[in-house]
Amino acid sequence: MSYPEDEDDSALFLSAIGEVKRLPPVEAPATGKPRPKPRARMAEQDEALALGEFARLLRSAAPLEAGDVASYRRENLPARMFQRLKRGQYSVQDELDLHGATTSQAEALLREFLLEAHAHEFGCVRIIHGKGLQSDGGAPALKNLVDRMLRLRNDVLAFHSAPATQGGTGAVLVLLANR
Repeated sequence: MSYPEDEDDSALFLSAIGEVKRLPPVEAPATGKPRPKPRARMAEQDEALALGEFARLLRSAAPLEAGDVASYRRENLPARMFQRLKRGQYSVQDELDLHGATTSQAEALLREFLLEAHAHEFGCVRIIHGKGLQSDGGAPALKNLVDRMLRLRNDVLAFHSAPATQGGTGAVLVLLANR
């Protein structure tokens, strides 16, 4: 079928579909109360599961002492990358200092810090937790908190106590996963 070239496309379309009957506009029902804000229910469930897992880890694992090295590596991370992290050969792109924070404050600060680091696509960050020498006779609380929390996060590929020039056993270098 051929059409004359002087007819425009919209006229051809209208002639092909025929007469159009317009539908009346649909009005939204008035309920009187505003719709609730959406909630991230799955994220809340994941957070609750992680907190339960965190509490289990704190009870089951032997706590780190002041001079102990904190170290963790996912199986899929090449050993060479982990060695570079242990030597402090990655450029630290951001730092969080937890000195003086309570464990609940430190937990919230660490979660927020890691979210921001991930959003900025940082590859390596340093977390200063202190050696815990001021702890009341017990194990260093912040050091153990950081160790346990980092092990539970999917975006953490590895961490290791920093070299002596970067904080030693009072800080950890963390290698983060890309998006």
